[in-house]
Amino acid sequence: MSIFHSINTSASALTAQRLRMDTVSSNLANAETTRATINENGEYEPYRRKMVVFESKDNSFNSFLQKARVGSSSQGSGVRVKEIAEDDEPFKLVYNPNHPDANEEGYVQLPNVDPLKEMVDLMSATRSYEANVTALNATKSMLLKALEIGK
Repeated sequence: MSIFHSINTSASALTAQRLRMDTVSSNLANAETTRATINENGEYEPYRRKMVVFESKDNSFNSFLQKARVGSSSQGSGVRVKEIAEDDEPFKLVYNPNHPDANEEGYVQLPNVDPLKEMVDLMSATRSYEANVTALNATKSMLLKALEIGK
């Protein structure tokens, strides 16, 4: 285990949480977008909510084999983004016959973005980011104190 192992772990979490906050911002910015993509029928579709999926960095067969062989306890090696998935929830239908994208019955398909859910996700990402900054600062101060031992 390297002396900078915990710093690398915190750095990977900070990067992942920043991407999560960017994704939430993108979802909120496109909460009213009715023409985001063109489907296979050549028609416009509203924006679909995106979600960030994380996975452990040590998710390979080699890492599990190494842990089993050495018999070490799990110490974690950080997180990385596995994918940015689209939410499969149906679009919201709102009656607005004057909208240019309204169908024959007067309903408009709006994105499946719930601002309340996005704000909760944003607060969770912010808290995780702050916790990782605190862990990074604690590690940094411990390393500085260790350097003072030799004086």
